[in-house]
Amino acid sequence: MPRRTRSTPSRKQQHVALTLSKNVGFKSKSTGLEQLEFVHNALPELNLSDVDTSAQFLGKSLAAPFMVSCMTGGYKDAQAINRRLAEVCEREHIAMGVGSQRQALEDTQYHRTFSIVREVAPSIPIVGNIGAAEVATMSNADAARRLVELIRADGFTVHLNPLQEFLQPEGSTNFRGVLRGIEMLVKNLPVPVLVKEIGAGISADVAQRLLNAGVQYIDVAGAGGTSWAGVETLRSSNKPFASKFWDWGIPTATAIRDVAELKSRTSFTLIASGGIGSGSDAAKCIALGADIVGSARPMLKTLQEEGTRGLHRLITTWIKELKGIMFLTGCATVKNLQHANLVRYS
Repeated sequence: MPRRTRSTPSRKQQHVALTLSKNVGFKSKSTGLEQLEFVHNALPELNLSDVDTSAQFLGKSLAAPFMVSCMTGGYKDAQAINRRLAEVCEREHIAMGVGSQRQALEDTQYHRTFSIVREVAPSIPIVGNIGAAEVATMSNADAARRLVELIRADGFTVHLNPLQEFLQPEGSTNFRGVLRGIEMLVKNLPVPVLVKEIGAGISADVAQRLLNAGVQYIDVAGAGGTSWAGVETLRSSNKPFASKFWDWGIPTATAIRDVAELKSRTSFTLIASGGIGSGSDAAKCIALGADIVGSARPMLKTLQEEGTRGLHRLITTWIKELKGIMFLTGCATVKNLQHANLVRYS
């Protein structure tokens, strides 16, 4: 059963407001992507028009290997946000994930803040979402199945956030049983289960345990972008203590590289997120071994400041940048880009 509390909608609203209005980035740690550069190919032996940025994800085709990562839902204003995000994702034909659907298990008041996504985005991959602490208490998949049905999801994400729960005033640190719960969902849900962190990264060891449990989609969500420890520090009554964990986590580039090495033994889809701020960042993630790249805060902030037109421009620019990098490295497909050379120039 979900942790029932009337504070869930207000907390969700606070989270969005803080990520948009405050500097909640990492202070002394980066994604590590800025240290990497592509090796220029002066003889690409292909035309720019030959470059194909399309990708497959959850059984559907995407114009580019991009996803607007899980962000919001479950409070009044989230309906308008999710509608506009979904409209842009549908037009650009990229994937989208909704924020934690925990509130939708508590009551039906804000169900439409989630269901609106599928209404305006009928053809793209849509991914549901619930927290690990909720999964640890599930004895069966019934509740998760209802959340899948609510948005007609193509996949269902379990987000791992022990750091956030540790620092959150309302948090639950009861994480014993999460892996068992994930394995149960993998076996019983009608759609694939994705597992992601929320900004502190997934190590190769954790990824291997997830693969052993049958998970086929792993989102490393590494450190270097939004610090959810930072967000909770701003909400905390004991800021000096909480702030000690502001920069906790595995940098995104390190997490991608380490988890991608497991592909030599097991086939799975690797999603990269955590501080992705450009098409160049996305291309580097793919060259490190990712299949799909997710971004959250830059998308939401652009939507807030520039509206749907601005978000269209941003995504179009990212795709154009990705395509240019593929051309300049001689990579005709996203699969080819996964083998492109990255170096650290002094």
